[in-house]
Amino acid sequence: MLGSTRNVRVFIAPGPTDMRKGYNGLFAMARDLIGEDPLSGHFFLFVARNRKRAKVLFWDGTGLCIFQKRLERGRFVAPWDRPGDAAFTMTGSELRLFIEGSEKVRWPLSPDVFSAGKPPSEVPSSRQVR
Repeated sequence: MLGSTRNVRVFIAPGPTDMRKGYNGLFAMARDLIGEDPLSGHFFLFVARNRKRAKVLFWDGTGLCIFQKRLERGRFVAPWDRPGDAAFTMTGSELRLFIEGSEKVRWPLSPDVFSAGKPPSEVPSSRQVR
């Protein structure tokens, strides 16, 4: 289900999320707080304040889906625990590592998106949204 190509981006909410939110609440946060289209097919990651729960909202082409995980032990890495308060992205591989509990997702693990014909210095970074 969470398998995807590198073309699918994962947008991460810039702060803790109230996990009582369902489809409509997370849809509104993706649209208004993150500033992206929830119907784009990309994933949107939301993490609870206590970092014991996380939800991923995505559109599969026929409807909205929510993947939710509650940890029995330990905590998810706080994705908002970094400089700045803007939403940022990760790759599908990094999302899988996040869901599995890897601590390495605090830092970008994957290279920026490849753009043929342009030197890396001229390709805009995919890590920061906006």
